[in-house]
Amino acid sequence: MRPGARIGAAIEVLEDIAVNHRPASSALSDWGRSHRFAGSGDRTAIGTLVFDALRHKNSFAWKMGSDAPRALALAAAGDALGLSPEALQAAADGSQYSIEPLSEEEVAGLERAIPEDAALAVSGDLPEWMTQSFERTFGGRAGEEGRGLSLRAPIDLRVNGLKATREKVLKAFEKFGAVATPLSPLGVRIPAPQGPAKSPNVEADVAHGKGWFEVQDEGSQLAALIAGASPREQVLDFCAGAGGKTLAMAAGMQNTGQVYAYDNSRSQLRPIFERLKRAGVRNVQVMEAGDEAQLKALEGRFDLVFADAPCTGSGTWRRRPDAKWRLKPEAIELRLEEQRAVLASAAPMVKPGGRLVYVTCSVLTEENGDQVAAFLAGHREFRLSPVSEHWAARMEGEMPVSADGSRETLLLTPHSHGTDGFFIAVLQRQSE
Repeated sequence: MRPGARIGAAIEVLEDIAVNHRPASSALSDWGRSHRFAGSGDRTAIGTLVFDALRHKNSFAWKMGSDAPRALALAAAGDALGLSPEALQAAADGSQYSIEPLSEEEVAGLERAIPEDAALAVSGDLPEWMTQSFERTFGGRAGEEGRGLSLRAPIDLRVNGLKATREKVLKAFEKFGAVATPLSPLGVRIPAPQGPAKSPNVEADVAHGKGWFEVQDEGSQLAALIAGASPREQVLDFCAGAGGKTLAMAAGMQNTGQVYAYDNSRSQLRPIFERLKRAGVRNVQVMEAGDEAQLKALEGRFDLVFADAPCTGSGTWRRRPDAKWRLKPEAIELRLEEQRAVLASAAPMVKPGGRLVYVTCSVLTEENGDQVAAFLAGHREFRLSPVSEHWAARMEGEMPVSADGSRETLLLTPHSHGTDGFFIAVLQRQSE
C-alpha cells in the first residue's frame, strides 16, 4: 500500500474507534480481517499511525483545529510513516485508495507549534477531566509527566535467573540494540522503535521458548524486587493475573518456599500454567480462581502478600493510548472500591511481622497514597515501611526520587524513571 492508502486506512480505523468506542486493537484487527490484501508491513504501519494519533490526540487536535480522524491521522503521519512535509502532501493526491489533497488549513496546522502556555490537557495530552488529578500528583511537572505517558514504550525483558543470565539475554538480542535497564538488575531493554520501524516479536525468539526471559516492564520488575520475596518464605500473589510477578518472585526465591497465585478471574489466571512450565518454576501453587473459602483457610500464614490491585491503568498509557480516552470518571470510583476491597481481603492473610505490598499501575494519588492512608487509618496493626529501606536491602545504588515527592512510597513514571507508571507501598504488620 502507498502512503496515501495507509493514511486512509488509519482514518477508517480511527473513525471506527470514535463512533463505536472500541479498543484500538480490536478495531485494527477487524480492519485487517476485512482487508486481506494488506500485507504485514501495511498493517504494522497503519497500527503505528493509529496509536501515535491516539497518543497525542489533544495536542494534534489543537494543532489541526479539529479532532476529526482525518486531522489526527494527518498530524501523526509525518513521524509515524517517516514522511517529510512535502512527501505527505504528495501522498494525498486524491487518487484511488488515497486521500483527498490537503487544504490550506491542514497544511498550516501541520506546521503549527504548541505554545508553552497551552492548557494542561493539550500540553500533557490528557483528558480535560483528569488534569486536576495530575496537578495534584505532580504539581508543576504535570505536563511533562503527561507527555511522558504519550511516548512510545520500549520492550523490557526480565531475565529468568533460574535459566539464564542477563549477559546471555543481552547477547541474544544485541541485533535489536538491547541494553541493560538502568534500575532493575534483571532487566534488558529493547529501545522503542522510531518512525515507521517495527518492534521485534521477542516472544517468537528461541530464547523465550527456552524460558530465558519474560516480557515485563522495568517498573513491574522493581515492584517484585522491592517486595523482597526470599528463599523459604510463604508468599501470596493476591491479584496474580497471568502470573508475571508470580514468576519474578518465585525465581527470586530460587524455587524454595512457596508462592500461592490467586486471582478472581479464571481467564486472567489461565496462561500462568504454560509460563510456569517454560520458566522452570516449581514452587508455585495456583489456587482455584475466586475460591474465597480456600483463601480464608490460609489466613495469617504469609510472610509476604503482594497485592497488585485493579486500577485505571493510567501508568500504562504508553502501551494502550486508547485507554486514556475511554476512561470515565465513574470508572475511577469503581476502581477505588475494588482497591479497598482488595486491601481489606489481603490484610488478614499477612502473619504478624509480615508485609503487605500494595502496587498499582496508576499514577493517580486517589488510587495510591490516598488508599494507603485510608487503609492505615482503619488497620492499626499495620504501619508504612519506607520503600527506601527495602530498596537498600535488595538493590545496589540509591533509590530514585519518587515522582510524587513521597519519602515513604515510590511512584515510578516514564518521564522521571523511564518505566511504565507504577506505585509501590510496603505495609508492615506489627508483631504480636
